[in-house]
Amino acid sequence: MIKFNRPYITGQEIKYIEDAIKRLELSGDGYYTKACSKFIYNRIGKHNFLTNSGTDSLEMAAILAEISPGDEVIMPSFTFVSTANAFMLRGAVIKFVDSQVNSPNMDENQIEELITDKTKAIVVVHYGGISCDMDKIMKLSIKHNIYIIEDAAHSIDSFYKDKPLGTIGHFGAFSFHSTKNIISGEGGMLVINDEKKINRAEIIREKGTNRTSFFRGETDKYGWVDLGSSFLPSEIIAAFLLAQLESIDIIQQKRLKIWNEYNNRLQFLLDYGYKLPFIPSYATNNAHLFYLICPSLSERTELIDFLLKEGIKAVFHYQSLHNSNFYKKLNKFSSSLSLVNSERYSDLLLRLPLFPDLKDDEVKYICDKITEFINNR
Repeated sequence: MIKFNRPYITGQEIKYIEDAIKRLELSGDGYYTKACSKFIYNRIGKHNFLTNSGTDSLEMAAILAEISPGDEVIMPSFTFVSTANAFMLRGAVIKFVDSQVNSPNMDENQIEELITDKTKAIVVVHYGGISCDMDKIMKLSIKHNIYIIEDAAHSIDSFYKDKPLGTIGHFGAFSFHSTKNIISGEGGMLVINDEKKINRAEIIREKGTNRTSFFRGETDKYGWVDLGSSFLPSEIIAAFLLAQLESIDIIQQKRLKIWNEYNNRLQFLLDYGYKLPFIPSYATNNAHLFYLICPSLSERTELIDFLLKEGIKAVFHYQSLHNSNFYKKLNKFSSSLSLVNSERYSDLLLRLPLFPDLKDDEVKYICDKITEFINNR
């Protein structure tokens, strides 16, 4: 079976974890946490905080944006549930935007019509590591005085023009889950692009205490000074992550080679009603995933079943959040909400296996089997 995903191990993870144990610094903010943050700062030039997950990073962003009950937050419907949960936990009212016709990313041209005097933030999801049009979105931020939070869970080492994703809005939330390009099993990172928020972010991550300031010798004791939670990951997670970060260029080269091979071999599908990933001129491609847009839901189901019988695990992706049972239960008018492009991607998008250790002959086999499926229809 060719799995959909297989974690890539650089070979340094165990060495660094053993060293973290020997240092007897296991609870976080030790040598490896600091080393990861320094590595990332040197790469993107922004202050950052490691967290336990991308979800944690979004929850921190929601607190830093001072989301309160009744505030409205605009985001795409075609995204993972954490994007919405982080803000609903603060009492926000979620307003969903449809996807683009040629991309699962949110349609930037539909955002402004949803903005009211209650709008506090726009959450931008860069699907598959492919950037939304951030110039358009940042203009809305300035015009309406609202926060921009980049859900950059897919977006490590990807850019909008010459700017790293996650560094353009006020906050950027990354994930290091084992399905992402750079992994630590679970794990995440919050990038702070508003320098006035750095000190508060440090407090929120430490359960609302000034504990970090205390350990720097800036105060003679520490206590509860703000809202917060236990967002700080252990040194074990950070040690694993550092090994991955140090190999980011190698990992990215491997992923891009596979992505390009898929893209070249599967161009013929365009003649059969399929669509391949669209990358705007302003965006780079970090090869987070490779997807097909199938002609119909029935054909996608048949293709998934066929590939599985041939030893290939291919999967669909998000189910549109505006159609979820939970959202409909909370929003009595949601049954009339129709986001046709988001629903189309929920029904038609199919992701193919993509991980650094995927072999050339396996990619060829997958493409050959897709060709066989098309020829037999």
